[in-house]
Amino acid sequence: MTNVSPVLPAQMPAMSPASTRADSASMEKSALDFETMAIGQLLQPMFDTVDTAKGPFGGGSGEEAWKPMLVQEFAKQIAAHGGLGLARPVYEAMQRIQENKLK
Repeated sequence: MTNVSPVLPAQMPAMSPASTRADSASMEKSALDFETMAIGQLLQPMFDTVDTAKGPFGGGSGEEAWKPMLVQEFAKQIAAHGGLGLARPVYEAMQRIQENKLK
């Protein structure tokens, strides 16, 4: 039984060599990482406009230091739960490039 990720196309051809599966898994991770980064870039301006000085923690340099990591974690969760739909087309494009290299 194969475990198909939501990023991978449903009719993906069976790949038998271990190196091909590793390449496919690597491309899948890269596509998901790309979507995570893109979502983070979209979220960052929203967090930059929040005035944390009047919040319960009072803002400050500590809060500013941790904010990028918070944004990144939000982006990871959004991407892991469907995201914007960027990972699949990115993966498919990477796969087409890989197939063209093998020809």
